Amino acid sequence: MRIVAFALMCMFVFASAAAVSLPVMTDKDVDVAAGWKAYRANDAERALAHYRKAADRNNRVAQFNLAIMLLAGDGTKADPAAGVEWLVKSAERGFARAQFALALLYEKGEHVVRSQESATAWFRKAAEQDHPDAQVSLATQYFLGRGAARDLKEAALWYERAAEQGDEASAYIVASLYEKGDGVAQDFSRAWYWYSRAATSGDAAAILKAREMRDKLPR
Repeated sequence: MRIVAFALMCMFVFASAAAVSLPVMTDKDVDVAAGWKAYRANDAERALAHYRKAADRNNRVAQFNLAIMLLAGDGTKADPAAGVEWLVKSAERGFARAQFALALLYEKGEHVVRSQESATAWFRKAAEQDHPDAQVSLATQYFLGRGAARDLKEAALWYERAAEQGDEASAYIVASLYEKGDGVAQDFSRAWYWYSRAATSGDAAAILKAREMRDKLPR
C-alpha cells in the first residue's frame, strides 16, 4: 500500500500543478483559430481579442482559452473573477477541459471558495466525457473520501477507466485493488493484467508485482 500511497501523492502533485498552467487550444471557429495562431506567435493581446469575440458568441473553447489567459494574466492584467466567470460558462456548456479546470480550482480553493464537493461534481462531469485526468482525480476523491463518501467500488471503476486510456499509475492502483479485493471481486488474473500494463514503462515495483500475480494464476 505504500507504493499505492506514493502513486496517489504523485497524482495530487500533478493536479496541483495543472491548476495553474492549463494550456489554451484551437478550434474550427475562425476567431479561435486566429487567436491560436496569434498565441503561437507570442502575440497574446491579439489572441485575447480573438478569443473574446468568439467567447461572446458562446464558443466554449474560446471561453476556456479566455478564462485561462485571464487567470494567468497572459496578454492582459490578471482578472481571476472574470477568468472564473468565463471558465464556468465553458464548463456549463459541457467542455470537459473547462470542467476539469474548474474542479481543480475548487479542489485547491484557488480563486473560488474551496469545496471538495464541487470539485468532485465537476471531476465527474469531465470524467463521464472520458477526460483521463478527471477520471484519475474522481477516482482519488472516492479513494480518499474527499467531497464524497469513501467508496472503493467507485474508485476502482474510475481508476480502471483511466487505466484503459493508458494511465500507468491508475493501472498500478487498480491492479492492487484487484489483488486485495478492495472495491472489486478479488481477481489475480485482472491484477496480473493491470500490473503488467503498469510495468510497460519499466517500473520495477510493477514488474515484480506482475511476476508475483503470474505465479498465482492456475497452470
